[in-house]
Amino acid sequence: MVRHLRAEASAGRMLPFVIEYQGRLVGQLTVAGITWGSMCSGHIGYWVDEAVAGRGVMPTAVALAVDHCFRTVGLHRIEVCIRPENAPSRRVVEKLGFREEGLRPRYLHIDGAWRDHLVFALTAEEVPEGLLRRWHQARSRNSGQNTV
Repeated sequence: MVRHLRAEASAGRMLPFVIEYQGRLVGQLTVAGITWGSMCSGHIGYWVDEAVAGRGVMPTAVALAVDHCFRTVGLHRIEVCIRPENAPSRRVVEKLGFREEGLRPRYLHIDGAWRDHLVFALTAEEVPEGLLRRWHQARSRNSGQNTV
């Protein structure tokens, strides 16, 4: 897996990241399917240890990755595809303000079957201030509410 990630990263098609929280590995985030030319797009996949879920770790990691993709790498669009029943993962993109675009029937082969996925997306124009900044502002506004 590491060889594959390195090869894809070297070819400019992927950005693999590990996620640390309080000094330990708690997840992974990958920007994959990077396409250049007139599309300038990629998609994000991620997982996080259940022990740190709900602490804002994954929304922060996604926001950092999106900002890097838009500001440094030069991508224009980022997608996140999520199985409809995965409520925690859906909550990540909802917290960050990703736009839901629809359903991709039988999109990925997972656990022995073709699974539907919901598509969420953002373009660089939708977050001119940066996604991390928007996420921090939303958390500050909602600090009196249990939204993290």
